[in-house]
Amino acid sequence: MEKNKLLMNKKTANTEFVKQIARQTPEEALKTLHSSLDGLSSAEAKERLEKNGLNEVATKKHNTKLHFFIESFFTPFTMVLLLLATVSLFTDYVFVPADQKDLSTVIIMITMIIISGLTSFIQNVKTNDAVEDLLNMVSVTTNIRRNQKDEEISTKQVVVGDIINIHAGDMVPADIRLLKTKDLFCSSSSLNGESTPVEKIATKKPDQKDMDQYLDYPDVIYQGTTIVSGSGVGVVLATGEQTVFGRLAKDISNNDVKETNFDVGIKNISKLLLTMTAIIAPLVLVINGLTKGNWLNALLFAIATAVGLTPEMLPVIVTSNLVKGSLEMSKHGTIVKKMNSIQNFGAADVLCTDKTGTLTQNKVVLERHYNLDMKENPQVLRLAYLNSYFQTGMHDLMDQAIIDAASDELDVNEIKHDYTKVDEIPFDFKRRRMSVVVKRHGDGRILVTKGAAEEMLACCNRVQVGSHINDLTDDYKEKVLKHIEDLNKDGLRVVLLAYKNNPAQAGEFNVSDEKDLILTGFLAFLDPPKDDAKDVLKKLKQDGITVKILTGDNAAVTKSVASRVGLNTKYIYSEKDFAGKSDDEVKKMVEECSLFVKLSPESKARIIQILKENGHTVAYMGDGINDTPAMKKADVAISVDTAVDIAKKSADIILLHKSLLILEHGVRIGRQIFANTMKYIKITLSSNFGNILSILVASSFLPFLPMLPMQLLILDLIYGTSCLSLPFDRVGEKYLEVPRKWETKKLPKFMFFFGPTSSIFDVITFALLYFWICPSTVGTSYVAATPGQKAVFMAIFWSGWFIESLWTQEMVIQALRDPAIPFLQQHSSGVVMLATIGAGLIGTAMPYVPSLAKVMKFGPIPEYYVLVVLVLLTLYIALTTVVKHWYMKKEKFLI
Repeated sequence: MEKNKLLMNKKTANTEFVKQIARQTPEEALKTLHSSLDGLSSAEAKERLEKNGLNEVATKKHNTKLHFFIESFFTPFTMVLLLLATVSLFTDYVFVPADQKDLSTVIIMITMIIISGLTSFIQNVKTNDAVEDLLNMVSVTTNIRRNQKDEEISTKQVVVGDIINIHAGDMVPADIRLLKTKDLFCSSSSLNGESTPVEKIATKKPDQKDMDQYLDYPDVIYQGTTIVSGSGVGVVLATGEQTVFGRLAKDISNNDVKETNFDVGIKNISKLLLTMTAIIAPLVLVINGLTKGNWLNALLFAIATAVGLTPEMLPVIVTSNLVKGSLEMSKHGTIVKKMNSIQNFGAADVLCTDKTGTLTQNKVVLERHYNLDMKENPQVLRLAYLNSYFQTGMHDLMDQAIIDAASDELDVNEIKHDYTKVDEIPFDFKRRRMSVVVKRHGDGRILVTKGAAEEMLACCNRVQVGSHINDLTDDYKEKVLKHIEDLNKDGLRVVLLAYKNNPAQAGEFNVSDEKDLILTGFLAFLDPPKDDAKDVLKKLKQDGITVKILTGDNAAVTKSVASRVGLNTKYIYSEKDFAGKSDDEVKKMVEECSLFVKLSPESKARIIQILKENGHTVAYMGDGINDTPAMKKADVAISVDTAVDIAKKSADIILLHKSLLILEHGVRIGRQIFANTMKYIKITLSSNFGNILSILVASSFLPFLPMLPMQLLILDLIYGTSCLSLPFDRVGEKYLEVPRKWETKKLPKFMFFFGPTSSIFDVITFALLYFWICPSTVGTSYVAATPGQKAVFMAIFWSGWFIESLWTQEMVIQALRDPAIPFLQQHSSGVVMLATIGAGLIGTAMPYVPSLAKVMKFGPIPEYYVLVVLVLLTLYIALTTVVKHWYMKKEKFLI
């Protein structure tokens, strides 16, 4: 309602234009918009598109290359480097004698900024392009009239003056002045927060006293409105950012954005890092300031330490991981609309879906068209054809099956010639039936209705048996229901057919005319199970996913299909079974039952909500307008490319084919993405935490900084760059068999177990360097050394710890990526192996390359030190393996 108030208080030129159009007749509105019922020509549409732009609303995301460029270079990492480079510029060049001026440190830091920024920039651009390519694979079209004929075009190409044809299930693509309507009911909850559908009537103008309430105009509908039932024709009066929805998007944030577990996890990690940084960085500053006496160096070192604690590659790695997974999923026919939903996709342990097209072949066939004597009857098929062919509302597979059967058995051209449509009463999910009124040339009108059994029996009072019309008695109702039950047991879905001759007309026909009908026959449809449905359901069960069927169909048909594909049919609940039950009883019912039948859209959404309250991560797969409430409730909403517009708009993930096999592939890819993301987060946090502990120990006992700020940042950059390979790592088969959820509350435990493990070897390295390697190389201890010898002593120490620290960080990736013993029972992919070992070798070589050593201020580390590091690494991997064993005694998962 806040949205509604905001819009109502906003007076703009566009609002005044809407008021003007709404008060005009349809003919006047067309003239004002320079259009006609024949639609625009291609040339006119092209001219208007060039003038007004595409029909799309700009989002708050800035996807320009300039934005990505700025974003890539303004990171904490690059800002710290820039600060250090600035300080170095003054201390090494500006304020020193001419013979001591040295820009090498500044140059290398600027180079690091360029490398880091360009890496992020290239990755972000590639990611954005990949996402756009994926989204372009999803078709969202609008039926318009152009060049005097109806056609489907992309909604982005719609222009002012276009004639739009709208039907149930459509999402309105622009602001439209209605020209013709037939029982058109719409939901405008995205604009005014009201979920109750309201009727729109093209010929009804708004009252003068209600002119300020323009969202409620009866003859205007706005972009984002959902067509619940009925049909209509309208002319576009505004597109893109000139629409009410477009202006709303600029004024207020979208409160309907669904926060995934992924988003929550990232937020929790950020809080954890901020807390640790707030504690450790000041501590490092104080310790080094007090023990070394140089507060400027201590400050710069503390800042570098804070950056080192932050996994600065996290955004790049997470994004590239998601995009890589999305591209992989697209190869299997799965398009990811909302990247962050991938994690929920992999974490889902309950999948709710309709059976039609998912478990069944989605090839509905009209198996039988019986009269009430249970005999094939062409008159029943003829009436059914009139109903299905002339309706303009929500066509479904059963309508197409009727039309196909009639085309084979009847002369449909004669029927089309003999009959003209008079009116229509569209389908809705409360009545569960629909009617058309037709007139035969030279004869009277006839109303033909088809629908669900109970709803049809409620509006019939007579039956046609042979050529006789008799009263519909309670006994005959029982007989009809018994016939339906027998057909359902054969797996046939049954709708009833009824008619009424010469229905009275007072204006247009409406729901009140569906009474006193003559029941005339049964229409029995078959949609057989898919050949692979049973095997796929078995795979999903092995993957820890429980499949639940939520359908509007009846129990007998649903049970017949479910039993053939191996689903548990012990419990079958309908909407009525939940009436009067307590919350605890309902929670138990949704857990024990896999088949829910005769559900309304609201009941589907309620079941999803209860499953979530029970602790499940729920995926919902739907393709109809009746599925959208449940899709919005689900943790991850899945639809198909052939779905109605509103279902595709509500979806996080879209399948190019409605198949559980595609879904199963997608779930496993989602889990792989989650695994590789968590590898980086857990391993990097524990590794960085270990480094911080080492820095605190070294700062407390060493008479000099354990590493220069620039060295610490380069160490972090090399490690972070090697981690860019993690999205390409392999994931063990056992990992993919279990749904995984974000549990950031266990991150501190992981860090406290494995962080100190690396610190132990850092401290050993400190001791070896300070008491053995540095003195033996310099020729004296640090205390007894001259100022020149102390400078060499420190440089050798920095070289030694740089090499050891880098190798332990790289090897911890190999050690912690899997619970098994590294290199013997498990190993990473070739890309990760090459990146980690390559990074270690590059870092090892730096102190031995004179030009690099000079710039980095590394000292002449003896060559045998490499063997010392090799021994330390072997012991480190062995200790990490033992700690893993302890950790896994109380934890189910390592990563």
